Amino acid sequence: MSHGVHAVQHEVEHHIEHEEHGHGGGRKKALIEGLNKKIALLISVLALFLAFAETLGKSSQTEGISLNIRASDTWNFFQAKTIRQTTLRTAAQAVTVEAGTIVDDARKAALLKQADDWMKTVARYESDPAEKDGRKELRALAEKYEHARDTHLARYHHYEYAAAAFQIGIVLASAAVITGMIALAYIAGGLGFVGLAIMGLGFFNPDYLHSLHLI
Repeated sequence: MSHGVHAVQHEVEHHIEHEEHGHGGGRKKALIEGLNKKIALLISVLALFLAFAETLGKSSQTEGISLNIRASDTWNFFQAKTIRQTTLRTAAQAVTVEAGTIVDDARKAALLKQADDWMKTVARYESDPAEKDGRKELRALAEKYEHARDTHLARYHHYEYAAAAFQIGIVLASAAVITGMIALAYIAGGLGFVGLAIMGLGFFNPDYLHSLHLI
């Protein structure tokens, strides 16, 4: 009788131990699944920020290239104006010298008038506020295009660095799921914050890191 009671007691204890072990395994599995879901959400957020960074970077790069072409065209126009200005100034000076050797007053007056007209054109080539196509205005416009180009290219570089941070973060977060090393997920999250900071800096103050010679 005593032997039978001990057998039943042993069976009950074994069953309880098995249940406790099973519940412990279930809790561990649920914990792992919860962490994996959080890491998956982190990967999704990083992928979203990566898409933003790449889109902004492509837009800034395209605008930078466009502004570079505009600046180049404006400088070419400036150079053409300079050549015309130099040619007319030289011609006006030559005609003025020639007029000094002529005795005929009518012809002399005509040459001097021609030289004066050319010098007025030379002055208009130097600055023409009305048409905004004098050398002075063209220089200012070309420099404006160059400054805008540099700003957009600086933004592009920031967005590229931000995209790299997001990409590395995604890789580390994916590795955290595979290896179970939660530290990798924390590093991935940190890289996400770094990428966001670089994106924000590129949008609001793209010249800052360039001034420090860091980018």
